[in-house]
Amino acid sequence: MKIKGDYLLDTIGGEKMAVPITVNDGGLAGLIRLNEVGAFLWEKLQGGTTEADLVKALTSEYDVKEEKATADVKKFLEKLRTKGLLEE
Repeated sequence: MKIKGDYLLDTIGGEKMAVPITVNDGGLAGLIRLNEVGAFLWEKLQGGTTEADLVKALTSEYDVKEEKATADVKKFLEKLRTKGLLEE
């Protein structure tokens, strides 16, 4: 799976933001505010990855147990799916 569309991950006013750089269905999607972990997962998704690889990357990068990482990844992916931002 990967992020649908073209976005630039940037820091704006001290906050991580995914900024759309292409037109989507005739208009630009809005800015997407991300926390540190969300930005980390977003970067992985831009290149294409699996849910299992996201969990593995999260547990390697942060001091988090696999169960918590799995739940957090599932929640993040569901939010992206709801907004139509994932290519499965």
